[in-house]
Amino acid sequence: MEGRTVLKFFFLLLGLLVVLFFTHSPDHTPTNKATEFLDCSNYSSWCTFKNRFQPKTNNLNSPKKPKFINHNTQVPTHPLDPLTIQEIYKTRSILSSYPPFKSSPFTVHTLVLEEPEKPLVVKWKKGDPLLPRQVSVIAIINGKSHVLIVDLGSGQVIRDVVSSLNGYPVMTIEDMNSATRAPLADANFNRTIIARGIKLSDLACLPISTGWFGKKEENRRLIKVQCYSLQGTANFYMRPIEGLTVLLDMDTKKVVEISDQGRNIPIPKAENTDYRYSKVLNKVKLINPISIEQPKGPSFVVEDGHLVKWANWEFHLKPDPRAGVIVSRAMVRDPDTGNLRNVMYKGMTSELFVPYMDPTDAWYFKTYMDAGEYGFGLQAMPLDPLNDCPRNAHYMDGVFAAADGVPFVRSNMICVFESYAGDIGWRHAESPITGMEIREVRPKVTLVVRMAASVANYDYIVDWEFQTDGLIRIKVGLSGILMVKGTSYENMNQVPNGQNLYGTLLSENVVGVIHDHYVTFYLDMDVDGSNNSFVKVNLVREETSPGESPRRSYLKANRHVAKTEKDAQIKFKLYDPSEFHVINPSKLTRVGNPVGYKIVAAGTAASILDPQDPPQMRGAFTNNQVWVTPYNRSEQWAGGLFVYQSHGEDTLAVWSEKNRPIENKDIVLWYTLGFHHVPCQEDFPIMPTVSSSFDLKPVNFFESNPILRTPPNVEEDLPICRAAASA
Repeated sequence: MEGRTVLKFFFLLLGLLVVLFFTHSPDHTPTNKATEFLDCSNYSSWCTFKNRFQPKTNNLNSPKKPKFINHNTQVPTHPLDPLTIQEIYKTRSILSSYPPFKSSPFTVHTLVLEEPEKPLVVKWKKGDPLLPRQVSVIAIINGKSHVLIVDLGSGQVIRDVVSSLNGYPVMTIEDMNSATRAPLADANFNRTIIARGIKLSDLACLPISTGWFGKKEENRRLIKVQCYSLQGTANFYMRPIEGLTVLLDMDTKKVVEISDQGRNIPIPKAENTDYRYSKVLNKVKLINPISIEQPKGPSFVVEDGHLVKWANWEFHLKPDPRAGVIVSRAMVRDPDTGNLRNVMYKGMTSELFVPYMDPTDAWYFKTYMDAGEYGFGLQAMPLDPLNDCPRNAHYMDGVFAAADGVPFVRSNMICVFESYAGDIGWRHAESPITGMEIREVRPKVTLVVRMAASVANYDYIVDWEFQTDGLIRIKVGLSGILMVKGTSYENMNQVPNGQNLYGTLLSENVVGVIHDHYVTFYLDMDVDGSNNSFVKVNLVREETSPGESPRRSYLKANRHVAKTEKDAQIKFKLYDPSEFHVINPSKLTRVGNPVGYKIVAAGTAASILDPQDPPQMRGAFTNNQVWVTPYNRSEQWAGGLFVYQSHGEDTLAVWSEKNRPIENKDIVLWYTLGFHHVPCQEDFPIMPTVSSSFDLKPVNFFESNPILRTPPNVEEDLPICRAAASA
């Protein structure tokens, strides 16, 4: 018995030592203020829903665990580096001591780096002293939106402006989570749910931005909440409680109004809606596993956490709570001179506009602005190794501030990887009739920067793809789950003639509502310097003179330099073909052409809503596919600084009406990718990804083909891989 007692004591002591080791290990427990960073005790209700600290989960198939990064010890090394955890804490401390905030509770809606003035950043070189660090803060105190600048060096608030604009800042995660729970505190709401035959425990609710439709929605932050049934499936989106809408005051968390107009509409069945692989029946193996191997490792490096170098490209990369991904100081190396040349100072997703095409009571307000209302980066989820991103991908976390100013981490928010899809960089094989045995081919390998945002039901995949020939491709993929409408119809033969479903019957009692997606990009082009011009190159038909040629007509390129903003407002027309160039008129090639980049358009769906329709007034930045404005650091968000419940008086369309000069100026190019989506049955219960992209392509930027000197692949450089024996 004595021996057993000693043995028990030994294992107890060993267990205590293990606990003490992990408790005090610096790799597991941050010190000082960082302990608060990991403490979710005050926010348990949303810590478990969208973790303040999202650990780097390892995919079971991943060959190795993602590298642990101790964010608590990180320091900025570049003027554009995002705020560190310690800088966010310092900002919070300064705000807490600032007199207007000291005596009243405040809510932080934005807390990001206030980027230094552009000329200072352009002049800065590695090894120079870091430029002063300042913080841009948008906070609400006593119902007023404050726009502040906090100087970290002096520890002072150096600017505090109370906004006079209509609208409110980006919602916080706390706003969204509390809005989904608040109706449960209302007895009328609970009775309504139970009367529909739904258990409160099976309820899943979504916070839906209200848009703006008149005076009754002013002077308070309102949100609408709609709910679904979780019974029998994880895909609650396919089980709407149709016609039930709760209007909620976001600040008081009180129900303002309940609209219940769909009691006769059944909740769609749960069968065949679950999309999880473990729940899918009759699994079919269509292809064998695939992976691109890199025996010598990736060709890119990420220096100091944010500076990406690959092939002939160098750029700064950072996560952002509103834009998602910001690419800055993009430069490409000239193959002739070896010098890095400026291409783009800053590029990012500026706004997403998603109007649904159902004017009925429970749907007319669904006209989302996913960046300015929800925070595109705030909705970014951890990327899944081997599925979202291939082997040898580098992952980057986002460090953001919660509503109380405390930092939290979005782990694995961005991935960077090299991609090879079997495409060809360039080739030429000489025809045998020439007697020349020439076959020259180069593979196309690209570098991809990827982020995926799950904005409730929809998943957006945004890629920034860099190619060795100097081209930048910006690609948007749409996946996820449709927002559907419940209906009493189970088959199209039940629908009366003339009945408008506002969409497509996808399954029994399920309608996929027609909608649009517009993704507007901010592209501060600096082609070989800041002073650029925008050139419209119109292709026009010219008639030949009688007797001049057997041909009757040919095409001619007419170039027009845009003088003002209105000259550069472009609506695409199929039978008015044009190219759109951003050139540097002071930099000429050897033969006298101005160096430039052109936009190669795609995803050209355009809004056909009435321009005076309230959603389109707020989304007027989609009225044109291309805009050009003079650089103004306060004009970066196409839908305005304050988008939530805005009236549309502070948008790209409004700024451009100033018609400012843009010739030979520091200019910003804006491009909108557009998608019309008429849902189909293949979109049920989850959508295959639909993608579109546009290119920023060199045009007379290089003296000749910049990848002429790149070598071809040879067998000796590649590993020998043999396919497994056929079953």
